[in-house]
Amino acid sequence: QVQLVESGGGLVQPGGSLRLSCTADPGSISVFSGMSWYRQDPGKQPMLVATITSVGDPTYGSSVKGRFTISLDNAKNTLYLQMNNLKPEDTAVYLCKGLRWTQGWGSQEYWGQGTQVTVSS
Repeated sequence: QVQLVESGGGLVQPGGSLRLSCTADPGSISVFSGMSWYRQDPGKQPMLVATITSVGDPTYGSSVKGRFTISLDNAKNTLYLQMNNLKPEDTAVYLCKGLRWTQGWGSQEYWGQGTQVTVSS
């Protein structure tokens, strides 16, 4: 049994920064082969922001590359998304996803409830 919980969203001015966190509670992020941040604009489908493997190798969507950093801290059981130089178009609900692979079962997706990020002057 694993549940993902996001935190750290809020209101920030353009050019500002936020750090989002995603914690497995209950459970541990160590069960995931990869974790991702998605964001969902109002009325639209979730879009991939960044992905990281269990050994810490990241990839980013083109719209956030160079501004956002995804990272894992296994000791703190937490996935992070550091967001710098925020733009109004970054406004969205940010969702954490874990991908779990189990031999004999295949892959399972786990999603958090989301945290709101609003970038506005």
